[in-house]
Amino acid sequence: MPQQRVYVIGHMNPDTDSVCSAIAYSRLRAAQGLHGVQPARAGNINRQTEFILEELAVPQPELLLDVSPRIRDIIGEQQPVTIPTTAPLSRALELFHLHNVRILPVVDDKRCPQGILYLKKVSERFLVPSQEKELRRVSASPRSICQCLKATALNEVDFDELEELNLYVAAMSEPTFAEKMADQDLRKMILIAGDRIDILRLAVERAVRVLVVVADLDIPPDILELGRKNDVTILSTSFDSATSTWLTRLATPVELLAETEYITLRRQDRVDELRVSLTHSVVPGVVIVNDNGQVEAVATKSHLLRTSDVKLILVDHNELSQAVAGADKVEILEVVDHHRLGSFQTDKPIRFINQPVGSTCTLVATLYQNAGITPDPATAGLMLSGLLSDTVVMKSPTTTEVDRDIAEWLGQLSGLDPQEYGRRIFASSSAMSAYDSLEKVITTDFKVFSASSCQFGIGQVEVVSFHEFHGLKEELSAELEKLREKRDLGMAGLLVTDIVAGNSELLVAGDRQLAFMIGYPQLADNLFELRGVLSRKKQLIPHLLRVLGAA
Repeated sequence: MPQQRVYVIGHMNPDTDSVCSAIAYSRLRAAQGLHGVQPARAGNINRQTEFILEELAVPQPELLLDVSPRIRDIIGEQQPVTIPTTAPLSRALELFHLHNVRILPVVDDKRCPQGILYLKKVSERFLVPSQEKELRRVSASPRSICQCLKATALNEVDFDELEELNLYVAAMSEPTFAEKMADQDLRKMILIAGDRIDILRLAVERAVRVLVVVADLDIPPDILELGRKNDVTILSTSFDSATSTWLTRLATPVELLAETEYITLRRQDRVDELRVSLTHSVVPGVVIVNDNGQVEAVATKSHLLRTSDVKLILVDHNELSQAVAGADKVEILEVVDHHRLGSFQTDKPIRFINQPVGSTCTLVATLYQNAGITPDPATAGLMLSGLLSDTVVMKSPTTTEVDRDIAEWLGQLSGLDPQEYGRRIFASSSAMSAYDSLEKVITTDFKVFSASSCQFGIGQVEVVSFHEFHGLKEELSAELEKLREKRDLGMAGLLVTDIVAGNSELLVAGDRQLAFMIGYPQLADNLFELRGVLSRKKQLIPHLLRVLGAA
């Protein structure tokens, strides 16, 4: 079985607190003995976080955009059991039994699927025939019959010719046999016989298509010579008549019996696609192929009972609407957060840690203290970075005494002065023009919220002066409107926070009535002044939820 992979991961559009807390908490849980734990991120990091990771020489966490269970997670590294198109049915039955499988992909010489054999359907066809002619009918070549009987070919005629033949056993006297065969086309016949010389002679005289002599019995030279002259394929087998009859019926090449209507998926496809394929069709299994179209596995309904080895620990959020795609389809082990509680359900109890502090990194640092584990300087620097970023160097109203105490402790462990380091953090990301695009200015730290009257989204960016923002206001307004329409939001906004002055301005796009309800002093069309507002989470969002929820 695959070993579990536990990803500690923050929200989409990750900010510094989200990324730093994920790394720090994964290191704590690893130190506490949790196997397979590693940090991850649900989006691209911003310039501020990039500066911090480079400063502390910490690699970026793995990027995970979707953790939806994949077919590879539930089928493992199984070696598929397949059968070549030319193999006889007897070989298929051997494989069904040896490997305890019910489905066999029929493949060509490049291992690409050409059809599917289902044990149930094969059994029904050969064990429960509805008419006598079905018992007699054998679609095979002389070669495949020879292979099934492990026979010696004493004469070969069109040995690889695939034909539909009728099977007879000469278990009667010569006169009776001659009477029975009087109106039969022996060129369409497989005859299984013993050492009844008269019957053997009659068979080769009338040029039977395939003559099988059982029990290694001798064939008189004159009969053998006549058979060769009349183009009779003659086989000698050590099996008795009953066994030879049974095996001959299993000589049909599997390509003639394979179902050609089948479904293929790839290992990287979602388990949901497999579930739909198996529950909304009559097929009992799906063939899993690689990018070259070669068979890699067979997936059945029993695989759907297996759980993905991917598990999550969420940090800096507790709402699935903000989580990495697919988070609702895997097991969530823990949540460590400092935000308001959102809609969140799990199948069983989990560890849920939520405290009203200024950053998730503050909370993670307290967990280090509670566990009696001292973080190394780089890990302490990560937690200090997240704390300073989320509390705006402890100027935000979300800052608590716990944050201040933890900042001092982390500063000592990391060798960084919180005030000086905080200024460098914000200086690294204060210029809007340094972003790849104005869309990135808005969406790098953009979150969506729901009020009773509408859904709205607010991005936030910190600056050291409003001067550059004012020069880009018109272009940013146009980008906000495009984002609002793209995400079908009632309102989209950008909170621009001057960390030096301790004030913010809010640029919005949306219905004029909604903008009117915002209630802050208006500086220009769709631009509002928010004096003393630094925190989107604690100051702006509660206000917007209140006024928009009352609409």
